[in-house]
Amino acid sequence: MDTQLVSALISGLGMGSMYGLMALGFYITFAVSGTVNFAQGSSMMLGAVLCYTFAQTLGWPIELAVPAALALCAVYGLLVERLAVRPFVRRGSDAWLMSTVALGIVLDNVVMHTFGKEPRSLPSSLAVSPVEVGGLGLGVYPLQLIIPLVGLALAAALHLVARRTRWGSALLATSQNRDAARLMGIPIGRAVAGAFALSTVLAGVAGMMIAPLANVNSDMGTLFGLKAFSVAILGGITSAWGVMIAGLLFGVAESVITMTLGSGYTHIITFALVIVALALRPNGLFGRAEVKKV
Repeated sequence: MDTQLVSALISGLGMGSMYGLMALGFYITFAVSGTVNFAQGSSMMLGAVLCYTFAQTLGWPIELAVPAALALCAVYGLLVERLAVRPFVRRGSDAWLMSTVALGIVLDNVVMHTFGKEPRSLPSSLAVSPVEVGGLGLGVYPLQLIIPLVGLALAAALHLVARRTRWGSALLATSQNRDAARLMGIPIGRAVAGAFALSTVLAGVAGMMIAPLANVNSDMGTLFGLKAFSVAILGGITSAWGVMIAGLLFGVAESVITMTLGSGYTHIITFALVIVALALRPNGLFGRAEVKKV
């Protein structure tokens, strides 16, 4: 197999896993509350910036910097739900669509004025010495191989929790029938808040994992967030496996198009393919049409 193609596939799987992780955040909040967090891209940026700040600026060991950054990402998710989603949902308004976008823009600008505009590198021992793959003379960083495994493992865990546990079934019940879920003793408010916290943690994981291979800056999550939402819709936002697989497909398509045609055509063709796929399958590649009971 051509070395360039193998390199493109590995790179695409790594980037696609990042899209998939962020798209899993959309899946979680939609499955539990019927809403999504359009500040997901900012959550990704926040995870990377906090990890850099703790590990590089303050000199904390990475074993402490990572959980601290993820904990603050979870707090941010709770704030998004409390300030930008809950007040509007209670009034039956869809204004949370814009309020989550606005909150993400606020965070981006706060980070820009405090962290700075200059891109910075987050070093990692997994992105220092490349290893050879398959005797092709192709060197890839271990982190590039680990990222897809982490993404698939998290998708599998979410699927099992949602479909095979009573707790997961209870969470899913909150979006299907809140009144019935409340009568069953399910704490609706806590379930929804927890879903938003988990969604921002997943985005933070994506930000920290991609940071050593890219750069950390205040606007790094903007385009990632847009692509992740496209992936969530493409995969079928009601399927954890669907959004993760769609993320991998999107990342590989991006990488192969960039390799063959150049970066100038990447976004044109990939988003055009998304439109075509959704025209053929409006509920996503792995989604199911909603059954309406009358």
